[in-house]
Amino acid sequence: MLDAIKAFFEGHIALGGTPQNQEHRVRVAVAALLAEVVRMDEEIAEAERAQVLASIAEKFELDAKEATEIMALAEEEAGAATDFYQFTSQINLAFSPAQKAKLIEHLWRVAYADGTLHKYEEHLIRKLADLLHVPHEKFIATKLRVRGDV
Repeated sequence: MLDAIKAFFEGHIALGGTPQNQEHRVRVAVAALLAEVVRMDEEIAEAERAQVLASIAEKFELDAKEATEIMALAEEEAGAATDFYQFTSQINLAFSPAQKAKLIEHLWRVAYADGTLHKYEEHLIRKLADLLHVPHEKFIATKLRVRGDV
């Protein structure tokens, strides 16, 4: 059992490896965070899942099939994760501050996709913004932009 967990970690999450593996891990990390927003209110709305797929496809320039595959893997990893470090550490290494702010914007889009912002969704996005070192003003600006207040 421990060997299987270790192999999964090394194959999908561990730092290092080829540039292609690193890019794949970053994609899965981003998708896992997006998938976590969907799970926060315990009502998995189809609009939220569709927004996750759209965000993955837009962010990484993937077709629908590739985005669906990344999302499936990300949902598995997110379900097995005990914290967000394994995802945010990958993103912190790979993304610029502007890319991190854009990711927060995508998280807000997922949260608002069903027309309702749940308090747990907002809490999670705030926590992720902190873990990704996104300043509070960017956190708020992205929220207002997604809501259409700016």
